[in-house]
Amino acid sequence: MDSANASSSGPAEAAQPVVAGLSERDGAILAFERHWWKYAGAKEQAIRDQFQMSATRYYQVLNALIDRPEALAHDPLLVKRLRRLRAARQRARSARRLGIEV
Repeated sequence: MDSANASSSGPAEAAQPVVAGLSERDGAILAFERHWWKYAGAKEQAIRDQFQMSATRYYQVLNALIDRPEALAHDPLLVKRLRRLRAARQRARSARRLGIEV
């Protein structure tokens, strides 16, 4: 559907070996998310340069990825942190809709 499977090789991909069940792209996404602040410029531009996909598509893939047990086995600290941040954003959105101060 998109050209996201053809990721460019970079230093982030060699950070950890790919766990069974995770594709090279999935491993590269986790490595990128762990070290994205090291890239110059905006994160959205780095996503476009490294994965050839839009930021929206990247976050869709990332959200599906952090729900997978293979990703948790690959990098438990990162995946738990990303899940925690996602849950906090969801709580904040729900509170805003209900008019509750968080």
